[in-house]
Amino acid sequence: MTETKFKAEIDAAMQCLENFIAAMNAGDTEAFDDCFNFPSVRLASNTLLVFERGRDKTWATKSGAFSEWVRSGWEKRDILHAGADKVHINTRFARYRADGSVIGAFDSIYIVTLEKGHWGIKIRSSFAP
Repeated sequence: MTETKFKAEIDAAMQCLENFIAAMNAGDTEAFDDCFNFPSVRLASNTLLVFERGRDKTWATKSGAFSEWVRSGWEKRDILHAGADKVHINTRFARYRADGSVIGAFDSIYIVTLEKGHWGIKIRSSFAP
């Protein structure tokens, strides 16, 4: 029922996640930032981080957990809850090397919100490093 009632909202939230991965894979930091509603929160590796525009760019430096990374892709995106201004999405994404081998795949929850007419990622909780 929720998926039918809030189809437009779900479609907008899913498009936001598509744009997020595409921007990251393209190395487009402006488009990446456009996928968020700031401040945005990320919980990973038992650390809670609050990001403002221009601050979540670890992936762009290709260091640490991203030293071998060339792209990411969704393995699953399932709607948990949806409403008029917020969608909770259960996801699994993989990080890939240049040869196509998988670095790792990680379960995550994304909360995408509608704020001031803009759908963006507000909260991420991930098992990714």
